[in-house]
Amino acid sequence: MDTASTSTPDAFTEAWLPGPDGTSFYTRTYASAPCPARAAVVFVHGFSGHCARYEWMHGEYAARGVTVFTFDQRSFGRTALDAEERARTPGALYGRTSWREQLGDIEWWVRHVKDRYPGLPVFLMGHSMGGALALAFVTRKSAPPSADAVEMLAGVVASSPFILRTKPTAWHVRWAGWLLSFVMPNLVLHTPINPNNLSHDPVKNEANSKDPRILHKGSLRCLDDMLGGGENLLRYDHKQWPKAMPLLILHGSADRITSPKASRDFFDKVEAEDKEYKVFEGGYHEVMREPNGMKEEYAEASTGWMLERAQNSGSRPVGDGSKL
Repeated sequence: MDTASTSTPDAFTEAWLPGPDGTSFYTRTYASAPCPARAAVVFVHGFSGHCARYEWMHGEYAARGVTVFTFDQRSFGRTALDAEERARTPGALYGRTSWREQLGDIEWWVRHVKDRYPGLPVFLMGHSMGGALALAFVTRKSAPPSADAVEMLAGVVASSPFILRTKPTAWHVRWAGWLLSFVMPNLVLHTPINPNNLSHDPVKNEANSKDPRILHKGSLRCLDDMLGGGENLLRYDHKQWPKAMPLLILHGSADRITSPKASRDFFDKVEAEDKEYKVFEGGYHEVMREPNGMKEEYAEASTGWMLERAQNSGSRPVGDGSKL
């Protein structure tokens, strides 16, 4: 845990909640404290990650007035690995998922948060693969998600979104992967990541490499959807962005995993009335773990952006914002 955190060990509540098709999801809620909640955000983690990795950041959000709801995605983290819950959800095998399932899950949790916090504007935020899913969520021509679920959002925040890799996959490998995803969609491949490319904090990078809940692998369908979905965002899905939907993109300029240039290109193509691109000079992929004040700048930029739009929406702070 980051020693600079303003959160406390009991700053969140955890729960196993039922999701779409009976899948049981591990979830965390960081209720705004000590100040009243002024906004809520649904946070989506990245590929092979899990929600507990963002404890410092989410504690900071809660301390600034933003209640956070987050979850281990289908086929990742405790949702996939917890033995007891897997017994209840036998299909939740690690790495075996698809964009359609993931977008349906996000819609489920957006509705859950909107119902639980009816007095608060709700934002959608994701990091890396989760960042691309957040961008995709509001650019679909057909469900999931449904149009009314998109209209529930007060804005979208994409952190180091997986639109393109910094070093693109060779075209023949992409073509072969695409073809095989139809033939053997559930074949799981190992996808190692150099932990030293995550941030400039060696302690955090080592913790990532030793985390038993991080398994660098995914099914062919999962990988093809992630790669192809990001490419399509840049190619034509950006045209579907609702003009009235606010957008914030955060990216480190030295990201070695996901392309800052692709993020900027997507940003420039989106015809949103309210959009902002925040670059962190020299930052790697996980800016929220960067030392020397960068992670604090990241927390301030993202919460400040959400709270400004929450204020403009006319919402009023009410306790923790939840139903009694």
